[in-house]
Amino acid sequence: MSHTDPHPQLPSARARALLRVLGRLPQGALSRAFGRLADTPLPRPLRRPVLGAFARAVGADVTECELPLEEYPSLNRFFVRKLREGARAWPMDPRTAGSPVDGVFGQVGRVTQGKLIQAKGRLYTLAGLLDDGDEWERFEGGAFATIYLSPRDYHRIHSPCDGVVGRARHIPGALLPVNAPAVAHLPELFARNERLLAYIDGPLGRVAMVAVGAYNVGRISAAFDPAWNAPAGASSWVTNRRGHAPATRSYDPPVPIRQGDEIMTFHLGSTVVLVFEPGVELAASSVADAPVRLGSAIAQG
Repeated sequence: MSHTDPHPQLPSARARALLRVLGRLPQGALSRAFGRLADTPLPRPLRRPVLGAFARAVGADVTECELPLEEYPSLNRFFVRKLREGARAWPMDPRTAGSPVDGVFGQVGRVTQGKLIQAKGRLYTLAGLLDDGDEWERFEGGAFATIYLSPRDYHRIHSPCDGVVGRARHIPGALLPVNAPAVAHLPELFARNERLLAYIDGPLGRVAMVAVGAYNVGRISAAFDPAWNAPAGASSWVTNRRGHAPATRSYDPPVPIRQGDEIMTFHLGSTVVLVFEPGVELAASSVADAPVRLGSAIAQG
């Protein structure tokens, strides 16, 4: 695809009309309302039938859950379930990046003239995605990969490599859908939606990990900095909170992390964008529309 293609491939007229309607609605308020519903406690006798029905509807594999269904007190607690020990494997090679999530690759490629591919014929700017001054320039010519998580997927986000987190950013924004029609139709979608990003410095240079919020709940929590999450407690998060401006947190000393450590969690949603500095090559299996599992090798330095 040419980086100057002026004719993006658009979804159906019906999908475009629905996206226009959603764009006019109070996405944050509606998502917070859905979040409260997802947090509603389930009586213990109802947990297995309710959560089992949800799992079957979306195709989630309950055999990989850390706990029996009866131990999840709400839909959201099931949604952010941990995996049983040994359910995933990691490369354990400091020069190999593992997938930070389960999901499906969206677009992959290289940062070219400061732009990434969002969908066929549609680009967006890395400067807009990071919202961090000239920081984007160090990634020019580097590889990027976008991974979409569906409701069936495990929704905790892990570090693709060893390293340290020296800086992180929260960028408030919209909570538009990030499904295929929205990605194809809405300009700069990932740079418009609310997001939480962490910079990981290690054997692969600097890696920008951007967790993008989406419609319905839109909450992302930070495991690398639990104090950032609010309100305190089991259901706490950084994003989709009223009245917040963009914020940067710097860590001195930086927060050490190992490959496979949990660093963020999606409380329903969404998409992760990984951006590498030049010198890192995507694996042959890292191609658009291919499924990917947490920990599988996706890039090599």
